[in-house]
Amino acid sequence: MTTPLRLGIAGLGTVGAGVVKIVRQKAALLSERTGRDIQVSAVSARHRDKDRGVSLADYAWEDDPVALATRDDVDVFVELMGGSDGPAKAATTAALEAGKDVVTANKAMLAHHGQALAELAEARGAILRFEAAVAGGIPVIKALTEGLAGNEITRVMGVMNGTCNYILTRMETGGLTYQDAFDEADALGYLEADPELDVGGIDAGHKLSLLSAIAYGTQVNFDAVELEGIGRVSIDDIRQAADMGYKIKLLGVSRMTGRGLEQRMAPCLVPATSPLGQLDGGTNMVVIEGDQVGQIVMRGAGAGEGPTASAVMGDVMDLARGFRISTFGQAASSLKVATPAAAATPAGYYLRMSLVDRPGALAKVAAALGESGISIARMRQYGHEKDTAPVLIVTHKATRAALDTAIEAMLATGVVDGVPVVLRIERV
Repeated sequence: MTTPLRLGIAGLGTVGAGVVKIVRQKAALLSERTGRDIQVSAVSARHRDKDRGVSLADYAWEDDPVALATRDDVDVFVELMGGSDGPAKAATTAALEAGKDVVTANKAMLAHHGQALAELAEARGAILRFEAAVAGGIPVIKALTEGLAGNEITRVMGVMNGTCNYILTRMETGGLTYQDAFDEADALGYLEADPELDVGGIDAGHKLSLLSAIAYGTQVNFDAVELEGIGRVSIDDIRQAADMGYKIKLLGVSRMTGRGLEQRMAPCLVPATSPLGQLDGGTNMVVIEGDQVGQIVMRGAGAGEGPTASAVMGDVMDLARGFRISTFGQAASSLKVATPAAAATPAGYYLRMSLVDRPGALAKVAAALGESGISIARMRQYGHEKDTAPVLIVTHKATRAALDTAIEAMLATGVVDGVPVVLRIERV
């Protein structure tokens, strides 16, 4: 008889408890689909006596996750603690050093240490898998490493933070200010303990850096991701975008160019009729474009107990079946160091600014754009405040470098009050 696959689970929060429930409640199904029993041997968490809605009485308890990771009765270490360093990294490293396979949902750890961990796994003959680290229940890692492996990937993009998508959706549907929508999301428990991980684009940026590594065969480089959060998006921006047939999304985009690897996570305008434009609430969506397959769109729950535990179990079941693949879809030693490239692919841009209420102000702004080679597709002045006039400008296609030069020239004229809001209009 085939021996069971024995799990050691570190971290018993929402996702960890969900994994235990699947193993307990669906034991027969898992065995039928893998040809092998899957069992939990031991667990670890910060608080032993907390009610997690599932019995842990059958499992050994370890206060130290490193001790759990190196137990003789653990074949696969399941790391669900989170955090880029600390206990999560220490325990993961210990498991790999011991030649044990690891399944993790920890995008921060992999975004910062993925290359070193992948190299360690291969040196010890172990497997490191992380489907649950990106887009929750959407099997995007499996799609890139397996189903689309015969493609040269030309672009990866997506909405990968459900909290930000919820906030932007509520601003639109409820007419809420950013702060009101933020407070609502916080009250519902959607925000991380450090909200900047969500609204600052950091969480989604971690995910984009992992997808880029697989898509282009490069070493993970989170530091090269251009990050901009949603904090400056106003209800006026939401409404103006809607009037033009667009929605605003926190959108991650990466592509390999002749200059290097572009990676950015920032609010963008996308067509309201596109799949990304129709994505509401806390749902995630990843769009992958390959030279053979064209465009693939994957949509689903990006977080939560069921979806994320489902992704964890997908990796566990692959290991139970004996399926073994390199962390990023190819040998870690073959991953290239990509040259970071600022986003230079031309696009239209949306600009919102407040102009000082004086004659010739708008002409100076138009001149700054023209001198940088940027033409105006449409311009609108709306409303009027005490000493300023809000102005909306949409440009024809331009590079971000040219636009930055124009904005610097605008600010030097003294007619712009504050810093303009700049949103890229992304082709979908």
